[in-house]
Amino acid sequence: MIRREIETETQRELRLRKIFKDLDVNDSGLFNVDDLKTAFHRMDHPLKDNDEAIKELFGSMDINNNGFINYQEFEKFSTLAESQIELGFNQIDQDKDGIIKPSEIYDYLRQFEDNTLGKESRFVGIKTPKDPKMLNFLHWAFKLKGNDNIDRDSHYITYNQWRDFLLLMPRQKGSRIHAALGYYYLFKEDVDLSSEGDMTLINDFINGFGFFLAGGVSGVVSRTCTAPFDRIKIFLIARTDLSSILLNSKEQVLAHNPHANVQKIRSPIIKAAVSLYREGGLKSFYVGNGLNVLKVFPESSMKFGSFEICKSIMASLEGKKDKSSISKLSTYIAGGLAGMVAQFTIYPIDTLKFRMQCAPLHNDVKGNALLLKTMKDLYREGGLSIFYRGITVGLLGIFPYAAFDLGTFTALKKWYIKREALRTGSLEENVTLKNTVVLPMGAFSGSVGACIVYPINLCRTRLQTQGTFAHPYHYTGFRDVFVQTLKREGYQGLYKGLTPTLAKVCPAVSISYLCYENIKRALNLEK
Repeated sequence: MIRREIETETQRELRLRKIFKDLDVNDSGLFNVDDLKTAFHRMDHPLKDNDEAIKELFGSMDINNNGFINYQEFEKFSTLAESQIELGFNQIDQDKDGIIKPSEIYDYLRQFEDNTLGKESRFVGIKTPKDPKMLNFLHWAFKLKGNDNIDRDSHYITYNQWRDFLLLMPRQKGSRIHAALGYYYLFKEDVDLSSEGDMTLINDFINGFGFFLAGGVSGVVSRTCTAPFDRIKIFLIARTDLSSILLNSKEQVLAHNPHANVQKIRSPIIKAAVSLYREGGLKSFYVGNGLNVLKVFPESSMKFGSFEICKSIMASLEGKKDKSSISKLSTYIAGGLAGMVAQFTIYPIDTLKFRMQCAPLHNDVKGNALLLKTMKDLYREGGLSIFYRGITVGLLGIFPYAAFDLGTFTALKKWYIKREALRTGSLEENVTLKNTVVLPMGAFSGSVGACIVYPINLCRTRLQTQGTFAHPYHYTGFRDVFVQTLKREGYQGLYKGLTPTLAKVCPAVSISYLCYENIKRALNLEK
């Protein structure tokens, strides 16, 4: 049992005066809601970017309703708030040992949601008191004491930690800790969709080897199941004799060729699928898939590892102590740099995969023999540098993709949160995003980003596959491949292969998530 330190009236007065001084940014003896926002930014408070939460907190302090708060009002607010906080602490401290453990907070939150919000509303996907999401939240909020071993109850929260964190947290539906949890997870993304339509689950992916393994295996399964889409896409990109997949109706074909047989006009995708099947059967749809799944683990490792490093660097540049508190712009820059590092790392694998997929299917050389032959031929042609042909174009496409993906995802979340708040009559801060909502949002936003940067990806792929059986043309660089594509195929040619790319997004997301959840259960990662 840990004995709680008894605070004297003088000590309490000094503590409250210090907090008020931090909030009174103009040292005028008063502060308004704008001053509170400024103070939260200076303090790096968790709610610094949440205007609605700050307004709600200010309203609780503004007893006189005059738009300004003096020390007497703040002291009255603190007295009431601290009595509520202490009562809550005593209720949660089930064994009355003077500290609160994660399991006790989990039990409280579960009971609160069941009694207040209904059993259908389980908080942000936290299923057990040992869930990494719970531990991450508690570390963020209370800077937990204790060690980091497997026993989550070795962590604990003292009353002073509990009081100091929750004092400047709005009280919603009678619970400050539940409100804090909602704010923490309100804008946590769970889906990462690449411009190629491949998907990984971000948050749990870096929580430990078990989660890393589960995420990696789910990615392997997903990419294998959707490999035919990827194979058709590369076939269409490489072939210039097939028309574009967009805006080519039978009427348009007849306009160019009045004598064409309408009954025999087929979609380029169908033509591609038929050609692949005739030349190699079902196996032809999986050429290069081994390399595709091989890159899952190194790509994810480099992406998320470099993301954490980049966030730490950005935190240093911003003068922040915690990388989790960096600005949205810095987070975007860190994400873009991490994507560039990951793409640079696995770029030679992508080049090999594309070259294998552009080899003649009727060739007797297949499988590993084809892989080795492709590697040797490439090296003879241009040494190691040829494996990175088109890398500049590929890296430059990362930032605009991330920008459109992130922007669309954020807009969708804000729209959904506002709609749900109006529908349920609750505050926007109380709306949590379930996985069933986040996944389709992530898929749609990723698809928007992929559409916008697709011409860049197409030109990059053609640079990588130039001189092959399926794509015999040669280019001097990005401008040359862009101009030649427009000259031969028009603007529609820049989007060849887009349809199978988008078609694989939904199944890729669904399969990844389904596998991920089942592997987590099989490995007992949720206990």
